[in-house]
Amino acid sequence: MTTGPTTTRALPRPVARGPRLSRLATAVAAATALTLLAAGPASAGDPTVTDPRVVAHFDFAQGHTPENIALEPDGSANITWAFARKVVRVDRQGGVTELAELPEVANPQTPNIGAAVVLGIARALDGTLYVTYATGREETGIWRIPAGGGTPEQIGFFPAGAMPNGLAFDEECGTLYTADSALGRVWSLPVTGGSPTAWATGPALEATDALPFGANGLKVHDGAVWVSNTARGTLLRIPVKPDGSAGPIETRASGLDFIDDFAFTRHGDTVLAALIESNRLELVRPDGTHKTVLTEADGLDNPTSVAVGGKTVYVNSAAFFNTVDPDPNLLLATLKRK
Repeated sequence: MTTGPTTTRALPRPVARGPRLSRLATAVAAATALTLLAAGPASAGDPTVTDPRVVAHFDFAQGHTPENIALEPDGSANITWAFARKVVRVDRQGGVTELAELPEVANPQTPNIGAAVVLGIARALDGTLYVTYATGREETGIWRIPAGGGTPEQIGFFPAGAMPNGLAFDEECGTLYTADSALGRVWSLPVTGGSPTAWATGPALEATDALPFGANGLKVHDGAVWVSNTARGTLLRIPVKPDGSAGPIETRASGLDFIDDFAFTRHGDTVLAALIESNRLELVRPDGTHKTVLTEADGLDNPTSVAVGGKTVYVNSAAFFNTVDPDPNLLLATLKRK
C-alpha cells in the first residue's frame, strides 16, 4: 500500500491484453445487445462538445483501466484504475501522480468479474476522497483516502455479494450514495461509516438475464439521486424526500445501450452519458431524447465515466473490450452553450 503520492508521466499506448480483464469482457460481449431507440431531433438549445483531445494514455497490461473520475478545483482529475486497484491524479497536461493503492485481496470473488476492482470515486470539499472497492470478500465497501493521498481506510462494510460501483457524496446531509451493479440497488451510508442501508430498490435498478450489470453510475443532482442502469439502457431519477428516504423511481431516458457513468452539463437536467460498448458519448436532453456528440473517431475506447468542470468535459476510456489495440485514456473536450 502506498503511504503518499508518487509522480510519473503518462505512459505510451499499450498493445498487450491482461488476462484478468477477460472475465469482464466476456460477460459483456456475451450479453444480448440492448435495442437502440431512435435519438430525438436536434435542439437549438443543446450545448455542444468540441475540440476533443486525448491528454493521457495509460498502460492496459498493468491494469491501468480508468473507471471513474472526480475533479479537483485546479482542473486535475482523480481517477480510479479499476484492475490496478489504484487511485491516481492526472493533471490537464497528462502528468500522473499516484495517490493510493487499495490492499490486495486473496482469492477475490467479485460478482461477474472475479478480480478485485476499484470503481466509483467522490471528493469532499476538504479534498478527502472516497472510493468503492468490490472484492467478493470482507473488503467490499467504501474506502476513505486522505486529501493529497495516503493509506486508504475502509469505512463502509458491504455484503460480500455486493458490487458497489458509482459513488456520490451529499455533503449537506453527510451521506454517501452508491449504486450496486450486482444486487441492483442504491445504498446509503453516513460519511462517518458503518454498515450501509438499502436506500432504493426495485426492478428498475436490477440487471437482466441478458446482462448481469444493473445500477451503475450515480450522481446527486437538484434534490434527487440519479442512476444509470447498464443492462436496461436507462437513466433514472430518484427524488430524495424531506425525511431523507427515497421517492418513486422515475425513468428519465431509455435506449442508452450499455450506459456506464454520466455527468450533468450544468444546463438544467441535460446529461452527458458514456456508452461503453458502442464507444459513444451521448448528450441526453431533459425530455429523454438524445444524440451522439463523441465517438471512437474522437479517441473513445470503451468510455466508462464523464465529468464536467467549468467548460471542460473529461471522459475516461478503459478499453475493456478492445482485443486488438487497447488504448485506455483520458480525453478532454470543450463544452459550449449554443
